[in-house]
Amino acid sequence: MHYEGNMIRPPSEAYSILLQATVGCSHNKCTFCAAYKGERFKIKSDDIIMSDIEFAARHCRNQDRLFICDGDALIIPQKRLLAILKEIEQKLPWVNRVGVYANTKGIAMKTSEELAELRAHGLKIAYMGLESGDDETLKAVNKGADSQKMIDMGKKIRAAGVALSITVLLGLAGRERSEIHAQKTGEVLSAIDPEYVGALSLMLIPGTPLYDEYAAGRFPILTPEETLVELRTMITHTNLSNGLFHANHASNYLPIRAKLPEDKASTLRLINQALAGKIRLKPEHMRGL
Repeated sequence: MHYEGNMIRPPSEAYSILLQATVGCSHNKCTFCAAYKGERFKIKSDDIIMSDIEFAARHCRNQDRLFICDGDALIIPQKRLLAILKEIEQKLPWVNRVGVYANTKGIAMKTSEELAELRAHGLKIAYMGLESGDDETLKAVNKGADSQKMIDMGKKIRAAGVALSITVLLGLAGRERSEIHAQKTGEVLSAIDPEYVGALSLMLIPGTPLYDEYAAGRFPILTPEETLVELRTMITHTNLSNGLFHANHASNYLPIRAKLPEDKASTLRLINQALAGKIRLKPEHMRGL
């Protein structure tokens, strides 16, 4: 396989074939993210992509999922992306799910018919970073889309039959807007109604603009207890028809895996028990990205 730069994939794609079709992220301006720092976005040549599919056909027969890297492969023009999916269908017939990262820009560039066409040729899941449902927070971290755009694009890709996994970031709004961030995020998640939600806890990375804000004393990091209160508020305002809400990433203080709506009450009780000191939280040195 021909890999370049700092490749990132979702935790749920840990055992997937990783096919790198793009390098970096076309937005790459979020103030909290250092994933593709210093990398210039590009779409790799079809020759390299197809040769990597050929490699996978010979060496990856025990992996039935494939993830197209990097940051937003959905931005690849329709004709080229469709050709990649068709090649995967032909050369890797045992692969039963293809996934991509999808930002609002990439989804907006595709018509509903084009998204359905991609779904028909194996694109089964997309991962979208919402981070927050609060417009002020989204603007502050330079996310590049407001909450309504997130809702519209999330609904659009779901309507095409592609499962949606959304990431939100606890602590991203700081202390002053913590409650608003949590409530608005729950409301946006409810409006989109994705199949999966992953809540991560903010970990500041040196070299990012948000870290610089923290170092200058202008951005406060939430305590573990404040983070749990934010999570409680977020779940309280999140109403999914049939979704999984995970907060079991390495960055989280309290691992949570809840099926909504049925596990909502028990999950809120669990958080309350942790806040009351009855459940031990993950120590700081054991957290990770």
